[in-house]
Parts: sequence; structure tokens; C-alpha cells
Amino acid sequence: VQLQASGGGLVQPGGSLRLSCAASGFTLDDYAIGWFRQAPGKEREGVSCISSSDGSTYYADSVKGRFTISRDNAKNTVYLQMNRLKPEDTAVYYCAATIPHEGFGWDQPYDFGSWGQGTLVTVSS
Repeated sequence: VQLQASGGGLVQPGGSLRLSCAASGFTLDDYAIGWFRQAPGKEREGVSCISSSDGSTYYADSVKGRFTISRDNAKNTVYLQMNRLKPEDTAVYYCAATIPHEGFGWDQPYDFGSWGQGTLVTVSS
């Protein structure tokens, strides 16, 4: 199971970025895929998640209405479209995969067993 996150970069406040999480070695649609982020000196936090079954999506309150998660099963890739970015969105963003289970917490890092490397998002003028 391998995940490859990409798409980070430097963007001005109010701008947009699209992160990609490409999977290899497994079929993405069997897994729930989450996006997490970690800012310097802060704990890793859940940003968004898309389920494996019905495609339900989940968002942290801080990104609701600005970020959109989606999946393209044909490309085995999950995307995180980030609009109206704010300086407080600056962080290293990670994607992670898990097979949903009883008591699964979409925003809990310890519930995800497979992680990609991070991609840095910097929102600054």
C-alpha cells in the first residue's frame, strides 16, 4: 500500500490549490481516504475524509465551505480542492488510508494505517 501526495506550494491568501493523493498497490475504493495536516508546533489534525462505501464526505469545521474532497476511482486518486485559502491553512498535508471499522473516527490519525509523505502548503502574501 503506497500513497503519494502532491500539489502543495506557495499561494496567496484567497487563492486555491488542488492536492492529489495517488494510490498504488491497492484499490482506492476499498478504503476511506483522509487528508490531515500538521502545522509547526501543532498536532496533526483531520481536515477531510471520503468514505469507501457511499462516498460520504467529512470536513473539519475550519475548512467547511472552502475545501472539497473527491475521488476518481479510475485514476485511483483522491483530490482535495482548497479554495479561499487562509494563512492558518499553512501546514504539511498528508493523505492516509484505512479500511473503515467499528468506531472509526474519520479525523483520528491513529485510525489510519497507511500514510503518504506530506506536501507543504504555504499561504502567504
